[in-house]
Amino acid sequence: MGRGRAEEAAFRALMLLSVALVVASLAAIVVVVLLRGLPALNWAMVTQLPKGGYYLGKEGGVLNAIVGSLCLAFGATGAALLLSIPIVFYLQRDYSEGAQLARWVRLSLDVLWGIPSIVYGAFGFVIMLYLGLRASLLGGIIALTLVELPIMARAMDEVVRMVPAELKEAAYGLGATRLETSLHVVWRQALPGIVTAILLAFGRGIGDAASVLFTAGYTDNLPSSLTEPVACLPLAVFFQLGTPYPEVQQRAYASGAILLLIVTLVSVVSRILSRRFEHYVSR
Repeated sequence: MGRGRAEEAAFRALMLLSVALVVASLAAIVVVVLLRGLPALNWAMVTQLPKGGYYLGKEGGVLNAIVGSLCLAFGATGAALLLSIPIVFYLQRDYSEGAQLARWVRLSLDVLWGIPSIVYGAFGFVIMLYLGLRASLLGGIIALTLVELPIMARAMDEVVRMVPAELKEAAYGLGATRLETSLHVVWRQALPGIVTAILLAFGRGIGDAASVLFTAGYTDNLPSSLTEPVACLPLAVFFQLGTPYPEVQQRAYASGAILLLIVTLVSVVSRILSRRFEHYVSR
């Protein structure tokens, strides 16, 4: 009995330590970024484009990177969603031809999830060369779509699989078709988790730098078309930290604070939408 209590106390202490490490890591990141970035963060930085000599410490802002990041993330998330929905539909037992094939598809998505972003960037760059494209908004969206697709599809699949089979059987018993059951029963039941999966992929996309390093390019201008280069906040942080000027390096932390704020807002919106859609969930 004493040994069991000792093991329970040890595992409890390990759990508390893990939680403390996670919270402390998040707090450390936020504190360091804010302490170094807030002195350089001002209204001009989020409303102006980089001016001549910006990377030498002169006037300007990162509006180009903010708008570019949003364009890249929204475009990639929309494309990933269009691809994820039919994949998740197929992985349902009612549509898949066999459990073995569904397992292989899930394994493939898990492997794709673990591939480093830089590999996706290199692969996207090869696709761009094959299609005759140059570094552009479209190229960045293609690379980010590849990054977000396994995250979104796998998360949505797990949520859909948690829907009780009794609900589908009841719908079939009332004469509903497979498509009607999927749309009006399964997807409504899984809606909070689906929203979370979409915003999780969006957060990954807006903060990814390696996949767009070769595919999106960089420019001091606002994005004007899909075939023109586009800036983004992660690369803005990277380039500004690489300069020898302390003022510009401080702006890199300010850019990081802006990115951190956007990701935080995405997480808060995810929580709010998930709770709002919970009334669709049967208890």
